[in-house]
Amino acid sequence: MENNLSDAFKTLHSKLRDLVQNTLDPISLQVEKENKIPEDVVDKIRALGLFGMPIPKEYGGLGLSTLEEILLIEEITKTNACYRSRIGTSNGIGSMGIVYDGTEKQKKQYLSTIASGKWTAAFALTEPNAGSDAASITTSAVLDGDHWMLNGSKIFITNADTAHVFTTVAVTDETKGTRGGVTSFVVEKNMPGLSIGPADLKMGFKGSFTHEVIFKDCRVPKENVIGGMPMVGQGFKTAMRVLDKGRLTIGACALGASEKMLAICIDHIKQKMAAGKSKKQLQAAQFTLADMATRIFAARQMLYHSCQLKDQGENVTDKASMVKVFCTEMASWIADCAVDMLEEDGCLTCNQIEMFLRDVRLYRIYEGTSEIQRTIISRDLLK
Repeated sequence: MENNLSDAFKTLHSKLRDLVQNTLDPISLQVEKENKIPEDVVDKIRALGLFGMPIPKEYGGLGLSTLEEILLIEEITKTNACYRSRIGTSNGIGSMGIVYDGTEKQKKQYLSTIASGKWTAAFALTEPNAGSDAASITTSAVLDGDHWMLNGSKIFITNADTAHVFTTVAVTDETKGTRGGVTSFVVEKNMPGLSIGPADLKMGFKGSFTHEVIFKDCRVPKENVIGGMPMVGQGFKTAMRVLDKGRLTIGACALGASEKMLAICIDHIKQKMAAGKSKKQLQAAQFTLADMATRIFAARQMLYHSCQLKDQGENVTDKASMVKVFCTEMASWIADCAVDMLEEDGCLTCNQIEMFLRDVRLYRIYEGTSEIQRTIISRDLLK
C-alpha cells in the first residue's frame, strides 16, 4: 500500500500526525470538559485542507482517494472524536452528493467554499420516524413556481449550528417512494423557512453538536435540486451512494479510536510491570492485549481493502456494511476491555478511556445501526 501513496500525501499525513500528537490530543480532555473546540485549533485543521479531503482539486479540494482520506481519518480519531466530527460532514455526507451528482454550476458555487473550510456542509436525512430506515422519511417538497416548498423536520443533524448549506433529502412524490419519489436539495441556512433547534444533550461527542433542522414553507430555488430538475425523484440513489462512503468513514473512526485505546492499555501494563508486577500475574491482561491487536489488524485489512476496491470503481455496498458493523462493534468491545484493564482509573473522567467508552458507542448508530448493516449484508447474500 505504501508504494501507492504519493510523497505529497505522506507529507500531509505526517503533518496531521504531528498536529494530533502535539496540539489536538494534549487538549482532548479540555475540549471534553469545555464542550468546545478552540477556534484557533479549527484554523489549524483548515490550514491542512482537511475540510476538503475528497473534493476534486479543480474545485479547491485535496482530491484524495477514498483510501487516502480514510488514512487521515484514522489518524485524527486517535484522540477526541469531535475533531473528526467537525470536518466530517463537509468531507462526506454534506458535500459528496454535490460531488457525485451535482451540476457543474452547483459544484463551482459550493465546493470550493466548503473545501476551504469557510463554509460547513451538513446532511439532513434523519427524522423522528426515519433514522436508519431512510426510506421512511416524510419531509415533503412541493414545486411552487420557481421554488420548492419544503416542510418537515430533521433531527440529530451534525454541525447544524455551524453549517451554511444542508444536503437535504425530501419526498417529492409519495406514490413512488424511493423509486423515483425522493429528491436531494442544497438548502442554504439563510433561505426563508429554515430554522435550527437547540443543541441535543448527548452522553458523548462533547465539542460536537447535533440539532433539529426545521423546514416550514422553506423556499428552495428549482436550481438547487442536486443535479438539476432532471434529477427530481433520484435523490434516494444519491443518498445511498453517499452513505456507502460514510460507512467506510465510520469504520476508520472506530479503527483510530481502537488503536489509541490499545496504546493506552499497553502503557498501563508496562507501568504495572515497572512497578513490580510479574508477567505471570498479568497474563490475563496480556492475552486481552493480544486479542485487541488481532481484531485491530483484521479490521484494518478489511477497511483498507474495501477502500481500494471503491477507488477501483467497484460497488462496495455490502463490504462497507461489513466494515461498519465489524469495526464499530470491535471498538466498543475494546473500550469495555480497556475499562476493565485500567480498573478504577478507567472510570475516571480524567482518563481518555472513559471518554472513548462513550464516544465509540455512538459509532454503532451513526450511518446506520448494526442491525441495518446486517440487513444489507444478508440481503446481498440471499438475492
